Amino acid sequence: MATLLISQIMLWLAVVSLSLVCFALTRQLGILHERIAPMGAMALNRRLAGGSQAPVLSVQTLEGATIAVGVSGGGSESRKCQLLFFLSPACPVCKTLLPVLKSIQQREIAWLSIVLASDGGEIASHRTFAQQHKVEEFPYVLSETLGVTYGVSRLPYAVLIDERGIVSALGLVNSREQLESLFEAKRLNQPTIQDFLLESQVHRNVLAEQSSS
Repeated sequence: MATLLISQIMLWLAVVSLSLVCFALTRQLGILHERIAPMGAMALNRRLAGGSQAPVLSVQTLEGATIAVGVSGGGSESRKCQLLFFLSPACPVCKTLLPVLKSIQQREIAWLSIVLASDGGEIASHRTFAQQHKVEEFPYVLSETLGVTYGVSRLPYAVLIDERGIVSALGLVNSREQLESLFEAKRLNQPTIQDFLLESQVHRNVLAEQSSS
Protein backbone atom coordinates (compact mmCIF):
# COMPACT_ATOMS: atom_id res chain seq x y z
CA MET A 1 0.00 0.00 0.00
CA ALA A 2 2.79 2.40 0.93
CA THR A 3 4.65 1.49 -2.28
CA LEU A 4 1.56 2.26 -4.38
CA LEU A 5 1.08 5.59 -2.64
CA ILE A 6 4.73 6.57 -3.22
CA SER A 7 4.53 5.60 -6.90
CA GLN A 8 1.37 7.69 -7.34
CA ILE A 9 3.04 10.69 -5.71
CA MET A 10 6.11 10.31 -7.93
CA LEU A 11 3.89 9.99 -11.01
CA TRP A 12 2.03 13.20 -10.18
CA LEU A 13 5.31 15.00 -9.53
CA ALA A 14 6.52 13.89 -12.96
CA VAL A 15 3.30 15.09 -14.59
CA VAL A 16 3.55 18.49 -12.89
CA SER A 17 7.21 18.80 -13.86
CA LEU A 18 6.46 17.98 -17.51
CA SER A 19 3.61 20.50 -17.51
CA LEU A 20 5.93 23.20 -16.22
CA VAL A 21 8.54 22.33 -18.86
CA CYS A 22 5.91 22.46 -21.66
CA PHE A 23 4.68 25.82 -20.39
CA ALA A 24 8.23 27.20 -20.34
CA LEU A 25 8.93 25.91 -23.87
CA THR A 26 5.67 27.39 -25.18
CA ARG A 27 6.55 30.76 -23.67
CA GLN A 28 10.04 30.68 -25.19
CA LEU A 29 8.61 29.80 -28.61
CA GLY A 30 6.29 32.81 -28.37
CA ILE A 31 9.19 35.10 -27.50
CA LEU A 32 11.28 33.64 -30.34
CA HIS A 33 8.42 34.16 -32.80
CA GLU A 34 8.20 37.82 -31.82
CA ARG A 35 11.93 38.33 -32.23
CA ILE A 36 12.23 36.67 -35.63
CA ALA A 37 11.55 39.28 -38.32
CA PRO A 38 9.80 38.36 -41.58
CA MET A 39 12.32 37.98 -44.37
CA GLY A 40 11.60 40.39 -47.16
CA ALA A 41 13.40 40.98 -50.44
CA MET A 42 17.13 41.60 -49.96
CA ALA A 43 18.25 44.82 -51.65
CA LEU A 44 21.68 43.80 -52.99
CA ASN A 45 22.16 46.87 -55.12
CA ARG A 46 24.89 49.51 -55.29
CA ARG A 47 23.40 51.47 -58.16
CA LEU A 48 19.85 52.07 -57.01
CA ALA A 49 18.11 52.65 -53.72
CA GLY A 50 14.50 52.95 -52.73
CA GLY A 51 13.22 56.47 -53.19
CA SER A 52 15.57 57.26 -56.09
CA GLN A 53 14.46 58.14 -59.60
CA ALA A 54 14.25 55.04 -61.77
CA PRO A 55 16.51 55.08 -64.85
CA VAL A 56 14.46 55.59 -67.99
CA LEU A 57 15.18 53.25 -70.88
CA SER A 58 13.45 52.38 -74.10
CA VAL A 59 13.64 48.61 -74.70
CA GLN A 60 12.27 46.17 -77.24
CA THR A 61 10.16 43.12 -76.43
CA LEU A 62 10.57 39.68 -77.97
CA GLU A 63 7.69 40.56 -80.28
CA GLY A 64 9.40 43.72 -81.52
CA ALA A 65 7.32 46.26 -79.60
CA THR A 66 9.09 49.18 -77.93
CA ILE A 67 8.23 49.91 -74.31
CA ALA A 68 9.45 52.47 -71.77
CA VAL A 69 11.01 51.20 -68.56
CA GLY A 70 11.20 53.59 -65.63
CA VAL A 71 8.17 55.61 -66.74
CA SER A 72 4.65 54.55 -67.58
CA GLY A 73 3.21 54.84 -71.02
CA GLY A 74 0.40 57.07 -72.13
CA GLY A 75 -3.31 56.67 -71.51
CA SER A 76 -4.48 54.53 -68.62
CA GLU A 77 -0.98 53.03 -68.23
CA SER A 78 0.26 56.39 -66.91
CA ARG A 79 -1.48 55.64 -63.61
CA LYS A 80 0.15 52.24 -63.18
CA CYS A 81 3.22 51.13 -61.27
CA GLN A 82 5.76 48.94 -63.01
CA LEU A 83 7.30 45.73 -61.68
CA LEU A 84 10.53 44.68 -63.41
CA PHE A 85 11.19 40.98 -62.87
CA PHE A 86 14.70 39.95 -63.92
CA LEU A 87 14.99 36.27 -64.76
CA SER A 88 16.80 33.64 -66.79
CA PRO A 89 15.48 30.46 -68.43
CA ALA A 90 18.32 28.64 -66.65
CA CYS A 91 17.20 29.88 -63.20
CA PRO A 92 15.04 27.25 -61.41
CA VAL A 93 13.75 29.70 -58.78
CA CYS A 94 12.68 32.13 -61.51
CA LYS A 95 10.49 29.44 -63.01
CA THR A 96 8.75 28.72 -59.71
CA LEU A 97 7.81 32.40 -59.37
CA LEU A 98 6.20 32.76 -62.80
CA PRO A 99 2.81 31.40 -61.64
CA VAL A 100 3.03 33.84 -58.71
CA LEU A 101 3.56 36.72 -61.15
CA LYS A 102 0.52 35.67 -63.16
CA SER A 103 -1.55 35.55 -59.99
CA ILE A 104 -0.29 38.99 -58.93
CA GLN A 105 -1.04 40.46 -62.36
CA GLN A 106 -4.61 39.20 -62.27
CA ARG A 107 -5.11 40.51 -58.75
CA GLU A 108 -3.38 43.88 -59.15
CA ILE A 109 -4.05 44.63 -62.82
CA ALA A 110 -5.79 47.91 -61.96
CA TRP A 111 -2.56 49.53 -60.77
CA LEU A 112 0.35 47.26 -61.75
CA SER A 113 2.14 46.40 -65.00
CA ILE A 114 4.71 43.56 -64.97
CA VAL A 115 7.71 43.42 -67.31
CA LEU A 116 9.94 40.33 -67.61
CA ALA A 117 13.59 41.02 -68.38
CA SER A 118 16.63 38.93 -69.24
CA ASP A 119 20.06 39.83 -70.53
CA GLY A 120 21.24 37.19 -72.94
CA GLY A 121 20.61 34.22 -75.17
CA GLU A 122 18.83 33.80 -78.48
CA ILE A 123 15.42 35.38 -78.93
CA ALA A 124 14.03 32.05 -80.14
CA SER A 125 15.00 30.27 -76.91
CA HIS A 126 13.35 32.97 -74.81
CA ARG A 127 10.19 32.79 -76.93
CA THR A 128 10.10 29.03 -76.36
CA PHE A 129 10.60 29.59 -72.64
CA ALA A 130 7.75 32.12 -72.53
CA GLN A 131 5.44 29.73 -74.39
CA GLN A 132 6.32 26.77 -72.16
CA HIS A 133 5.53 28.74 -69.03
CA LYS A 134 2.56 30.58 -70.55
CA VAL A 135 3.79 34.09 -69.81
CA GLU A 136 3.24 35.60 -73.26
CA GLU A 137 0.83 38.07 -71.64
CA PHE A 138 3.80 39.93 -70.12
CA PRO A 139 6.15 42.20 -72.06
CA TYR A 140 9.42 40.21 -72.21
CA VAL A 141 12.60 42.11 -73.03
CA LEU A 142 16.18 41.07 -73.70
CA SER A 143 18.59 43.79 -72.65
CA GLU A 144 21.96 43.51 -70.96
CA THR A 145 21.96 47.31 -70.59
CA LEU A 146 18.73 47.16 -68.57
CA GLY A 147 20.17 44.71 -66.04
CA VAL A 148 23.42 46.67 -65.69
CA THR A 149 21.60 50.00 -65.35
CA TYR A 150 19.37 48.62 -62.60
CA GLY A 151 22.31 47.02 -60.79
CA VAL A 152 21.10 43.43 -61.06
CA SER A 153 23.80 40.98 -59.93
CA ARG A 154 21.76 37.95 -58.86
CA LEU A 155 18.51 36.33 -59.96
CA PRO A 156 15.59 36.42 -59.55
CA TYR A 157 15.57 40.15 -58.88
CA ALA A 158 12.65 42.57 -58.88
CA VAL A 159 12.27 46.34 -58.93
CA LEU A 160 8.95 48.06 -58.17
CA ILE A 161 8.61 51.50 -59.77
CA ASP A 162 5.71 53.72 -58.77
CA GLU A 163 3.48 55.78 -61.05
CA ARG A 164 5.84 58.77 -60.70
CA GLY A 165 8.89 56.85 -61.89
CA ILE A 166 10.35 56.48 -58.37
CA VAL A 167 11.86 53.19 -57.18
CA SER A 168 9.45 52.10 -54.42
CA ALA A 169 11.16 48.84 -53.49
CA LEU A 170 13.68 46.41 -54.91
CA GLY A 171 15.57 43.27 -54.04
CA LEU A 172 16.45 39.64 -54.52
CA VAL A 173 13.25 37.57 -54.49
CA ASN A 174 13.60 33.83 -53.90
CA SER A 175 10.04 33.18 -52.76
CA ARG A 176 6.47 34.40 -53.03
CA GLU A 177 6.82 36.05 -49.61
CA GLN A 178 9.86 38.05 -50.71
CA LEU A 179 8.14 39.10 -53.92
CA GLU A 180 5.01 40.16 -52.05
CA SER A 181 7.18 42.06 -49.55
CA LEU A 182 7.92 44.63 -52.28
CA PHE A 183 4.26 45.68 -52.29
CA GLU A 184 4.18 45.77 -48.50
CA ALA A 185 7.33 47.92 -48.51
CA LYS A 186 5.64 50.31 -50.95
CA ARG A 187 2.58 50.49 -48.69
CA LEU A 188 4.83 51.29 -45.72
CA ASN A 189 6.81 53.78 -47.81
CA GLN A 190 10.04 51.87 -47.15
CA PRO A 191 12.52 50.47 -49.73
CA THR A 192 12.57 47.07 -47.97
CA ILE A 193 10.82 45.35 -45.08
CA GLN A 194 14.21 45.25 -43.33
CA ASP A 195 14.39 49.05 -43.42
CA PHE A 196 10.93 49.26 -41.87
CA LEU A 197 11.86 46.82 -39.10
CA LEU A 198 15.11 48.66 -38.41
CA GLU A 199 13.29 51.98 -38.22
CA SER A 200 10.68 50.44 -35.91
CA GLN A 201 13.40 49.02 -33.65
CA VAL A 202 15.14 52.39 -33.47
CA HIS A 203 11.80 54.01 -32.58
CA ARG A 204 11.19 51.44 -29.83
CA ASN A 205 14.68 52.01 -28.44
CA VAL A 206 14.10 55.77 -28.33
CA LEU A 207 10.79 55.29 -26.53
CA ALA A 208 12.43 52.91 -24.06
CA GLU A 209 15.19 55.46 -23.31
CA GLN A 210 12.64 58.22 -22.86
CA SER A 211 10.52 56.15 -20.48
CA SER A 212 13.54 55.11 -18.41
CA SER A 213 14.85 58.66 -18.06
